[in-house]
Amino acid sequence: MCLFQYEDDPEPDERVPAGPLYVPARPGAAQVVRLFRTPLGARTAVGFTSAERLAATLGVGQPSIRLSETALRAMAEPLGASLLTVDPTLTAPAVTAATATTGPVTAPVPQVPETVARTA
Repeated sequence: MCLFQYEDDPEPDERVPAGPLYVPARPGAAQVVRLFRTPLGARTAVGFTSAERLAATLGVGQPSIRLSETALRAMAEPLGASLLTVDPTLTAPAVTAATATTGPVTAPVPQVPETVARTA
């Protein structure tokens, strides 16, 4: 915890408006906002500050819509997503049919020389 407070530092719980966001959407007649999960499993709405960041994270062909932060929160909260993540960078690769049907990985497990476990 920091002992000094600076006027230009926002509090961690303070919601600072992010401005207009590029929000991933599902294609179709009525574009629906895509929801994601945090690493701990909580539902979250996701927005990007630029189209380039959205494309770098989710791919070039990802459809998106422009929404303000408040509009995105208003759309996501009734769906159980009270969190908003802006400009996430870490994503898991998409599961393809080929990787889903290949079965378990059968790589050899490296063996460690025998050691004696001790508890203190």
